[in-house]
Amino acid sequence: MKIFKEIKILTLGIISFCSTSVSAQSYESYVQCEDTCRHIHGIDLSHYQGEVFWEAVGDNSKMAYVYLKATEGGTRIDPTYKKNIELAHRYGLKVGSYHFFRPKVDLVQQMENFKSQCRPGDQDLLPMIDIETTSGLGTEEFCDSLMKFLILVEKEYRQKPLLYTGTNFYNKHLKGKIDGYKLMIAQYSSREPKLADNRDFDMWQYTAKGRINGINTYVDKSRFMGRHSMREIRFRHH
Repeated sequence: MKIFKEIKILTLGIISFCSTSVSAQSYESYVQCEDTCRHIHGIDLSHYQGEVFWEAVGDNSKMAYVYLKATEGGTRIDPTYKKNIELAHRYGLKVGSYHFFRPKVDLVQQMENFKSQCRPGDQDLLPMIDIETTSGLGTEEFCDSLMKFLILVEKEYRQKPLLYTGTNFYNKHLKGKIDGYKLMIAQYSSREPKLADNRDFDMWQYTAKGRINGINTYVDKSRFMGRHSMREIRFRHH
């Protein structure tokens, strides 16, 4: 997503992100995981991707879901969110929305910002909270802020959100703190992530340099792990 986009993939040659290496000539022509496996794949998008040609994305049946950036902090609203969520539904993708969490920003204001965009009637998938920065807080103070915010999200939507973070960030700040939450873990390598506490996680964002018809820039791609499936992150409409 934001910070993790800056991580450079160091592997040279063609990589299958289903942990299968293939000999190759250039990274740009790598065999994408969804071409070689049966995992359930999806993407996440924000204004960084610019205009999305949803008809072409919808025709790509290998992408089953999309997470769209709705908000960040207390006031930022992604300018492409409303258009993208309407068109993603129109062209048949299951859709979820995410909020980029700023631990120093007023928590109630952040919740109000997110719920102004992430409306239950538009959601197929659990709301997702993007956790990438401590904003300079110590781990204890950061986790206190985060857990208070997650309680607000759960109270608003009457279900626990999906949490997105990176392997290193989890190991340094979140290990043992968020055991009751489903996780999407970002790690841009050919190896599946392994968390320090060996806990299970639902989804793996395996590249920030994916390609897909209908999107002219790189795009984040993710997939479900092992036995996990879409039904586990379905939004429950009460």
